[in-house]
Amino acid sequence: MLYLDANATEPLRPAARLAALEAMEAANPSSIHAAGRAARKILEQARDSLAATFNAGPENIIFTSGATEANALAIHALGAGRTLGAGAAILAGATEHDAIRAAAPDAVTIPVHPDGTADLEALTTLLARHQNALVCLMAANNETGVAHDIAAAAQICAAHGARLHVDAAQAAPRMPENWLELGVTSFAISGHKAGGPAGAGALIVASPAAENLPALQKGGGQESGRRGGTPPLPAIAGMAAAFAEATSWERIAAQRDAIAAHAKTLGAIIAGENARRLPNTSCLILPGLRADTQLIALDLAGIAVSAGSACSSGRLAPSHVLAAMGFGPLAAHAIRVSLPWNAPDDVAARFNAAYTAMARRALRREETAATSRAVAV
Repeated sequence: MLYLDANATEPLRPAARLAALEAMEAANPSSIHAAGRAARKILEQARDSLAATFNAGPENIIFTSGATEANALAIHALGAGRTLGAGAAILAGATEHDAIRAAAPDAVTIPVHPDGTADLEALTTLLARHQNALVCLMAANNETGVAHDIAAAAQICAAHGARLHVDAAQAAPRMPENWLELGVTSFAISGHKAGGPAGAGALIVASPAAENLPALQKGGGQESGRRGGTPPLPAIAGMAAAFAEATSWERIAAQRDAIAAHAKTLGAIIAGENARRLPNTSCLILPGLRADTQLIALDLAGIAVSAGSACSSGRLAPSHVLAAMGFGPLAAHAIRVSLPWNAPDDVAARFNAAYTAMARRALRREETAATSRAVAV
């Protein structure tokens, strides 16, 4: 199987596997005996490692079960009226992940351009009408790979007294930025998007907003009272190890570009082609061939891809991301090809061969059907 669904989950990195296995036998890090103190050391070493990766302080990092919870915590803690003032609004990009959309269902929508990038002029207009707002913009989209200009958005938010939360689940492992230095208030990361085990993530919050952050999940006072519950130590240790491991994304980006270029010769459209994108991601729209048909054909050829987000319980539903970009019915013909950190050097050649065979079979069926209709007339 050629696995090209890394945006759903990255293959486990060897260093992450080792770190997780070593942490599996650890005690509860909240216990005060020697075994608990040893477990606490593992937890804090992971925190220090992530702090170094993201140029943050250890106190800025709140461990969660994943980016979904981290996003919900940010919206709960930073978007609550008691934090931002009565009547504070939440603004969210039109192409945000469902984790944001579900946590802030009444958010004011920030439109995007046809290339998928946020309309920052519209953001400026919206912030002029909504004081003390929390703005939610993902760093890079999980379906198309399109990246927003977070630095520019942060400047706009600062000028209007707004806070900016960034869903960096896809971008953090693949487009490293000094997010806090860019001026964001908080950002969410996910372990398994970086090649760690599933089950761990973090919300990284700028000072002083990180202090006295009200918990969404209450419990025994873990994470300095900001997130209750026994931390998933093996997943956290694996996440820190995954983020600490460097990857050369230039090689992956070259393979991504080779796949996109070949798909265009077969009539495919690349969503957000001219925007800055994740180095591993292309959304290929092949008019005339539905996404589910493409998935089945490629799966039978030994290639794993997806149709949009993997976070919809296996449902093939219309993509709100592609709808916001203006693709309309064409969204039903889109697949996402997201290359993993360990993609083989011949990944483009192998995918292109299978994609060509699939597209040509569809074209032959269309020609046969057209001939049959002409004869019938």
